[in-house]
Amino acid sequence: QVQLVESGGGLVQAGGSLRLSCAASGRTFSNYLMGWFRQAPGKEREFVAGISRSGGSTYYADSVKGRFFISRDNGKNTVYLQMNSLKPEDTAVYYCAADRTLSPVVRRTSAAYDYWGQGTQVTVSS
Repeated sequence: QVQLVESGGGLVQAGGSLRLSCAASGRTFSNYLMGWFRQAPGKEREFVAGISRSGGSTYYADSVKGRFFISRDNGKNTVYLQMNSLKPEDTAVYYCAADRTLSPVVRRTSAAYDYWGQGTQVTVSS
């Protein structure tokens, strides 16, 4: 089992940047595929980015491609989401999640993930 704690959210103006961090407990962090999701008020939770166990492969939603970058440091049991050129429509609660699947394929559906953090609020003002 793994516990996830996000940090780094806040209020930023449009065009600004934030870096989210997600610290994981346990010694098997490198066994998990990791993902970032977000949920805006009145909307469903949506996939933002995902990363393979080694960090060598990354995947993004079309809406954030070229602006957001996911990375991980297995030595620090941490996954990051660097968010640049933020837009008001990026406003949401951001969650990190861990998928314990044995498959190497990063999945984009929230139901596939086994463990979730509590979320961190990101608000982008216009």
